[in-house]
Amino acid sequence: MYKHDSDTASLAESYTEMSEILMPDDTNNLGRALGGAILHWMDICAAIAARRFARRQVVTAAMDHVDFTGAIDLGDVVVVTAYVFETGDSSMDVKVEVRSERPEQGEYEQTATSYFTMVALGEDGDPTSVPDLACETEMEQALHEAALERREKRRTTLVA
Repeated sequence: MYKHDSDTASLAESYTEMSEILMPDDTNNLGRALGGAILHWMDICAAIAARRFARRQVVTAAMDHVDFTGAIDLGDVVVVTAYVFETGDSSMDVKVEVRSERPEQGEYEQTATSYFTMVALGEDGDPTSVPDLACETEMEQALHEAALERREKRRTTLVA
């Protein structure tokens, strides 16, 4: 079993990917994904990424607006990815992306993106400190910078 340095954690350690098949209970009357089902999966994936990073229980503190950019149809494979890209004292910013896949056709499409803020909890249930973020590779540094830039751009657009 790998033992973590308690002062730092890498972006890669937080990386999480979940897959689901879009089934009838998670669709609307058009046979497409319910937004609430997608938000649920995004929240779970963000929580797993943050929990892996902090090595503690976490709760959702905030979620930026969600851009739904494509439909997900009944039977599609839904892939949700998340990683911690920034930290505070007890909080972690997590980028979450969703794509749909049709493996038989070799097709995939980005369908949603959002940014979550998760807070680590100590054994007493109060917020507690999280490790510092370490971007150990050029790829991790690029993901970190791209997430910071895109989130800032989104926030500027929302205010305008």
